[in-house]
Amino acid sequence: MIVQFSIIPLGVGVSLSEYVAKVIEIVDASGLPYKFHAMGTIVEGDWDEVMNLIKKCRDILMEDLERILIDIRIDDRKGAKNRIEGKVLSVEKRVKRTIIK
Repeated sequence: MIVQFSIIPLGVGVSLSEYVAKVIEIVDASGLPYKFHAMGTIVEGDWDEVMNLIKKCRDILMEDLERILIDIRIDDRKGAKNRIEGKVLSVEKRVKRTIIK
């Protein structure tokens, strides 16, 4: 499955990069395939792997914060692999051009 998630710290001002960096370090250390983008992170793995990863990210931020908001979107498809790149390649094939720069 692929999961897009973002964790938004509340009450810490307008710059969130300090907290995003903490989360990305945990995601990177997980060894799961992922893609970071401006509005969140996409991770691929099985249910337990991904949910445990999101929990770790949540737990590290809650050590320093009073409140966070977590947004999770899940695309769960039996037997599908390499979907982070595969979904994009499928669309690029149809439009006959690269759409991610």
